[in-house]
Amino acid sequence: QVQLVESGGGLVQPGGSLRLSCAASGSIFSINSMGWHRQAPGKQRELVASITAGGSTNYADSVKGRFTISRDNTKNTFYLQMNSLIPEDTAVYYCNVRSQGPLDTLRTIRGGQPLGLDTWGQGTLVTVSS
Repeated sequence: QVQLVESGGGLVQPGGSLRLSCAASGSIFSINSMGWHRQAPGKQRELVASITAGGSTNYADSVKGRFTISRDNTKNTFYLQMNSLIPEDTAVYYCNVRSQGPLDTLRTIRGGQPLGLDTWGQGTLVTVSS
C-alpha cells in the first residue's frame, strides 16, 4: 500500500510564498508522474502542476511563472514551490502519484493508452489572505 503524506500548508499574505511537500512511502512501482491538484469551495478539483518520470513539467495557466514543481528521488518526496501567492490560490491542495497500472504494459503493446494507478495525499489547506 502506497501512502502519501503532504505538509506545508498554512496562512500567508498575498505576495508571500509557501512550499508544499509530499512524501511517499510503501511500495511504489514504475511511477509515471507526480502532481498537485487543488480544490476551492464550490469548485471542481483542478490540476495545478505535474512532473513526469522523465522530468517534463506542466502547469495550469493560472499558476505559470509563480509555481514550480520539483522532486527529490532520494527522499521519495516532491514539492510545490508557490510564490507570489494571490487570494485565488486559496484551496485545499492534494498531491498525487500516478504509477503504472496492472495492465498498462499490455494495453500499450496492444496500441491503447495506459490508465495508470493514482494515489492521493490527505490534502493541506493553503489560505492566502491579508
